[in-house]
Amino acid sequence: MKENVIKEKSFDLAKETVFLYQFLPREKREYVLSKQILRYGTSVGANIAEGVVGQSRREFCNRMAIAYKEACETEFWLKLLFSTGYLTSEKISPAQSICREVIRILYSETLLSD
Repeated sequence: MKENVIKEKSFDLAKETVFLYQFLPREKREYVLSKQILRYGTSVGANIAEGVVGQSRREFCNRMAIAYKEACETEFWLKLLFSTGYLTSEKISPAQSICREVIRILYSETLLSD
């Protein structure tokens, strides 16, 4: 079976956001923003997984566009958590790096599908 890079990367992003979600309430006593990062960081991969098995090209493109928006929102929450001191650059770096990769891939996918 052929490797699907975007599915793998989005799964890695979901794992990293789960790790951040586990860290934030336990270590920083932060409960609201941590739920946002969990919600959006995991939804990217869920939308991609749904799009890959979609019934039509249109459904696939729609799911990739939604995943792109969710990835951009994930990047926003990561930046906010960093700029407010909840996360250090060391702690945020893996998720941020993967998120940027996912955004680049999805951006090229959404441009090619138009």
